[in-house]
Amino acid sequence: MPTTIPTRAEEILSAKCGREVRAGDIAVCRVDLVLGTDASAPMAIDYFERMGGTALFDRSRVIFALDHYSPPPTARTAAFHDQVRAFARRYGAEVYDVGEGISHQVVVERGRVRSGDLVIGADSHTVTCGALDAFATGVGSSDLAAAMMTGQIWLRVPASIRVEITGVRPAGVSAKDIALALVGELGADGASYSALEFCGAGLPALTLDDRMVLANLSVEAGAKAAIFPVREDTGCRMSIGEGRSGSPTPGVVSHSRTVTIDLADLSPRIALPHAPDHVRPLSDAVGTPVQMVFVGTCTGGRASDFRDCLRAIDAAGGRLAPGVQLVITPASREVLSALLADGTMGRFEAMGAIITTPGCGACCGTSGVIPGDGMTVLSTANRNFKARMGNPTASIYLASPAACGAAAVAGCIADPSGVRSRDRAVRTEDRV
Repeated sequence: MPTTIPTRAEEILSAKCGREVRAGDIAVCRVDLVLGTDASAPMAIDYFERMGGTALFDRSRVIFALDHYSPPPTARTAAFHDQVRAFARRYGAEVYDVGEGISHQVVVERGRVRSGDLVIGADSHTVTCGALDAFATGVGSSDLAAAMMTGQIWLRVPASIRVEITGVRPAGVSAKDIALALVGELGADGASYSALEFCGAGLPALTLDDRMVLANLSVEAGAKAAIFPVREDTGCRMSIGEGRSGSPTPGVVSHSRTVTIDLADLSPRIALPHAPDHVRPLSDAVGTPVQMVFVGTCTGGRASDFRDCLRAIDAAGGRLAPGVQLVITPASREVLSALLADGTMGRFEAMGAIITTPGCGACCGTSGVIPGDGMTVLSTANRNFKARMGNPTASIYLASPAACGAAAVAGCIADPSGVRSRDRAVRTEDRV
């Protein structure tokens, strides 16, 4: 009878709690990194003080990012920033200040996340860090405060869903299309409190940027975490499942179920208003007029995304359609610097795009450009709930950076298939 071996989520959490745990067990785990944001840290600081906190468990492992209100649009949100800065000075925590970028983007760029880490953040999209073979998850402000004090978090070990990526991606199909297809397949709660564990012959062709997009969108299906094996060029394990690569011991992993995404069958996708799992082929929405196109935030704000968008714009004629507002928000200062250096940002500026401070921007309606009444928006972000971008009368569609570029020129949703010159996987400049 084959040996039952742990899922990757069980493996990481067992290591962090010092005993073997399986799905459904309660584990008190040591954390490797605690991330707070300006949207969550003020409440966490209040809890910390009410709990009698006098010190951080490890000041080198607590980071705050001023990313949701970047820059602060009101005196009240500016006060939140002052509160976070004062707390960080007092206790020695690190702050990624306004303009540095989104918490889970910057920690990846700066090498703060390693294979096997447990990362918690009071932002649901902390799951993005799972692209680096980490168990990364969002928590509430009270749990964040307790972890800041103790270095520990309690978790119910999630069941794991095996996501097998197969086939060869067609030209014109992006990571966002793959992620939307997965969310559409699972549904809004299809992965509720589960870990998605990615595997399959299609993985080696996915860049780190691609993996971050898929991990990021997993929470839109309710996932607690999304874990990719580390890249093959690190010499570490690449497969999750039976007989893990590098291990001579065969076994069966107790995934709750398997979902297969065949890249060869995919076409560009779009999420219709007002839910991220309301996914259809992009062709179903072609011709829908748009007034605002938003490219950026933690799902679509990396250098590769903006280059994809610009290539689509150039292929479609190179000029924004009359009446279309193109908003550009890099996910980090490092991304902005790269785009300034290669001329991409200059091109956007020359065509009349609105370029905003690195951070979350218009995604959640807390900073940046707010759509006007009745506007239709095409966005690279991860959510399109009613009022998500700050105006409940706007209709938000979610699509790839290339689709956004094509729409910015056409003035309506347009299919960018065939626009991009070659697969992202072979372009070294597309890597984070």
